Amino acid sequence: MRVKLVVLFLFSFCSCVFAIPRAEKNALIDLYHSTSGEQWIRSWDLSSPISSWEGVEIEDNHVVSITLFNNNLSGNLPSSIGDFKNLRVLNLAFNTIKGEIPMELFALQDLKTLRLGKNQIEGVIPNEIHKLQGLVLLDLFDNAISGKLPSSIGEMKELKIISLSYNQIHGKLPETIGKLNKLERLEIAYNHFEGQIPESISEIESLQSFVIAGNSFSKKFPKNILRLPNLSVLQIQENNFDKNSLDILVLTDSHLTLFDFNTTAKHFIRKDVKDIYLNTEIRTAETKFEDDGIN
Repeated sequence: MRVKLVVLFLFSFCSCVFAIPRAEKNALIDLYHSTSGEQWIRSWDLSSPISSWEGVEIEDNHVVSITLFNNNLSGNLPSSIGDFKNLRVLNLAFNTIKGEIPMELFALQDLKTLRLGKNQIEGVIPNEIHKLQGLVLLDLFDNAISGKLPSSIGEMKELKIISLSYNQIHGKLPETIGKLNKLERLEIAYNHFEGQIPESISEIESLQSFVIAGNSFSKKFPKNILRLPNLSVLQIQENNFDKNSLDILVLTDSHLTLFDFNTTAKHFIRKDVKDIYLNTEIRTAETKFEDDGIN
C-alpha cells in the first residue's frame, strides 16, 4: 500500500512539474534567454513553477497567453516561438526587441492578438501572414518594418485592428483590404504608401478609424469613405491628394468626430483622440499610444 502511495505521489508531482509539453517549456526558456530575461523589469524565476512566471497564462496544460508588455525585453525573438501551438495572445509591445519576426510565428493558427508595437523589429511583413486566420489585432506600430503590405492580408477575415503606423512600409495599399468586413481600425500613418486609396475601403461598414497621415497617397480621396456609418476618425493630412477634392470633402455628410486634412476649411468638429478610444473594446490606452503624441 505504501509503495502505491509513493508511486501516486511521484505521478502527481511529475504531472505538476510537467504541466505543459516540454517543447512549450523549452520555448519559454528560449524566449527568456533570447530577450535578456535577467534584465526584465518583472523577470522569471526559472526554478519556480511555470504557473508563477509573470505574464504566462496556461489553460488545459498549454500556454495560451504571453504578456510581457513594457518589460525591458531586448534581443531577438527565437524561432521556437512557433512551438506555442495553442497560443492566443502574444503581447510583447513597448520593449526593444530587434531582428525580424520569425517565420515560425505565422504557423500559430489560434493566435488572436499579436502586439509587437514600439519595438525595433525589422524586415518585411511576409505573405505568410494570411495563415493567421483567426487574428483579430495586428499591432506592429512604430518599428522599422519595410517592404510592401502583402495583398494576402485581405484573407484575414477576423481582423478588427491593423496598427502599422510609423514604419517604412511602401507601395500601394492593397485593394484586398476591402474584404475585411470586420475591420474597425486601419492605422498606417507615417509610412511610405503611395498611389490611390482603394475604393473598396468604402465598403467596410465596420470601419471606425482610418488614419493614413504622412504618406504619399495621391489623386482624389474617395468621398464615399466619409459616408461609412461608423467612421469617427479620419486623418489624411500630409499626403498628395488633389486639393480641390479635399475642399469638396468638407461638404460631404458624415458622422466624423475627428477630421484632419490639408485645407483651410474648418467645417468639422475636432476632439482629442484619447477620448475617442477611451471605451473601445481593444483600447489604444492599453498600449499608451496616446502618451506618444499619436493623434
